Amino acid sequence: MFILDKPYVSDFLKQILEEFQIPVLNTMIAQNLASGTNINFIPETEAIKKLQADNGELIYTNSENAINWIINNLPFSDLLEKIDLFKNKFKFRELLRELYPEFFFKEVLFDEIDNIDVNELPFPFIIKPSVGFFSLGVHKVLDISGWEKTKTLIKKDIDIIKDVYPKEVLDVEKFIIEENIEGDEYAFDAYYNSEGRPVILSILKHLFSSDGDVHDRIYISSKEIIENNIEKFLCFLQEVGKLSGLKNFPLHVEVRVDKNGKLMPIEINPLRFGGWCTTADMTWFAYGFNPYEYVYHQQIPDWATILKDKKGKIYSNIVLNNSTGVDADQIHSFDYDKLLTKFENPLELRKADFKQFLIFGFLFAETREENFQELDWILHSDLKEFIKI
Repeated sequence: MFILDKPYVSDFLKQILEEFQIPVLNTMIAQNLASGTNINFIPETEAIKKLQADNGELIYTNSENAINWIINNLPFSDLLEKIDLFKNKFKFRELLRELYPEFFFKEVLFDEIDNIDVNELPFPFIIKPSVGFFSLGVHKVLDISGWEKTKTLIKKDIDIIKDVYPKEVLDVEKFIIEENIEGDEYAFDAYYNSEGRPVILSILKHLFSSDGDVHDRIYISSKEIIENNIEKFLCFLQEVGKLSGLKNFPLHVEVRVDKNGKLMPIEINPLRFGGWCTTADMTWFAYGFNPYEYVYHQQIPDWATILKDKKGKIYSNIVLNNSTGVDADQIHSFDYDKLLTKFENPLELRKADFKQFLIFGFLFAETREENFQELDWILHSDLKEFIKI
């Protein structure tokens, strides 16, 4: 069963749900998001009965906002424990402690941030909400002077983001401090099938503009990125599966891999792929197979065939976050047409209400390796040239 919730359901996802008649929970929100479609809606009472029968039903959500419905309607389900295990970053670190016994992490209350003895912390470190989303409230602290600046920025962040998403998605009452993880960062969509076997549906590399950058501006995927990492990522998921007993469980994973090939997890997001229908939809545009169908029918990608003609091509998921330095309330418009002229092969542009969600939208693009400069440009752009105040 799929659960649709705010903030966004792509036309592609709606088309797939309609084409394959995948059961979708019938809520008022889902009806509004998918109006005008012939989706196979399942009444809430019927859905709850099916899930109560505990026949190993797989639940996929397009948005973490749906966690609220699960908490309120499925108190009998072990899904609640599994969700909390991954959504709460402190509990996630506790789960993996035996795999990474030397890794430093500590949970603190937001109200106690000013009282932290910074001399006990390993610089550089990351501080972020224990229950978070989309790099909101995430900061990298390089030294003591940086810590003083970060405390001010965190308080400013809280005023801006505290009401953007439900508490189940973003809770700013507690923060986790953890040692900085070195290496290249990757994100990938996957699921555990009915037998507990992990299946990977995409791999993307997260690019950063500098050592201090923690934003979600651009993720890239390619034949090389997938082939070089899929085996080690599958091994990691197998270890997580042993510790958690996951079955029929979709997830979106973020990890880092250092220069020696050692993998260190950042976080696992439960019951969904990349937020805002990004990574799963991009997989379709880039590689021609449909992750929603694959997770529903428990299929495994034939990567050798899929990647056969992809040499020399880079596929990117570009997050148009507001890096202008101008408050959203002061911005009148964003010039999307001008943005598209900067790319040789834009695949899909999706606009967002930047005043409500603090992002201008998303762009999927295909780029030849020899034209990587267009990706480097958007990685470092503050986007000021596209706004009118």
